[in-house]
Amino acid sequence: MLKFDRILLCVLLLSLSLPVLAQKPEAKDILERTTRKFREAGGIKAVFTVRTSGGATTGTIRLKGDKFLLETDGVTTWFDGHTQWSYLSSGKEVNISEPTPEELQNINPYAFLSLDEQGYKLKLGKIDNVQDNSLYKMVFTATGRKQDLQCIILYVTKDSLYPVRVSMARRGGEAIVIIINSYQTGLAYPDGLFVFDKKDYPAAEIIDLR
Repeated sequence: MLKFDRILLCVLLLSLSLPVLAQKPEAKDILERTTRKFREAGGIKAVFTVRTSGGATTGTIRLKGDKFLLETDGVTTWFDGHTQWSYLSSGKEVNISEPTPEELQNINPYAFLSLDEQGYKLKLGKIDNVQDNSLYKMVFTATGRKQDLQCIILYVTKDSLYPVRVSMARRGGEAIVIIINSYQTGLAYPDGLFVFDKKDYPAAEIIDLR
């Protein structure tokens, strides 16, 4: 079974915004409209597939403001805007922490929306095939060689500005593709959805890392 790498989470829906150092006017406008669309979307649910050279894995993320519930193979993570709980089914343990904004980058893809990160140039890429003519191709290129993600190619729909695919090249040449299988907005989530409930996991060992 493919291990889900946390760095993938920070770009899973990177489609919604990446602060950039330089960007062409049209690309900047599309990025701003995409970001605004996300902020107005309300509760979001996305089902995704991650493909790497090691195989493929699937997952689901639900978001409400700065809260999220992330479910991947063997790991469930809750974040209520302050506290994070990560349940590992293999060890039946829950790790509790209070992540910093920087740490959230590696957990929640939407954390990019609230960080003043810089280090990417943005441009609109040329669509290579007819089936992708309904999409914008947005190419993010790292300005520094030390950044883990050197190139990110994001595809969003022209009509709704929803993410459909993200392709990435990591430092060292590893290729990663994230497919957004479904994307729903305007969902009503209770705040309790984003908090770990021990009653649902009575046998779990609690490890408090705060």
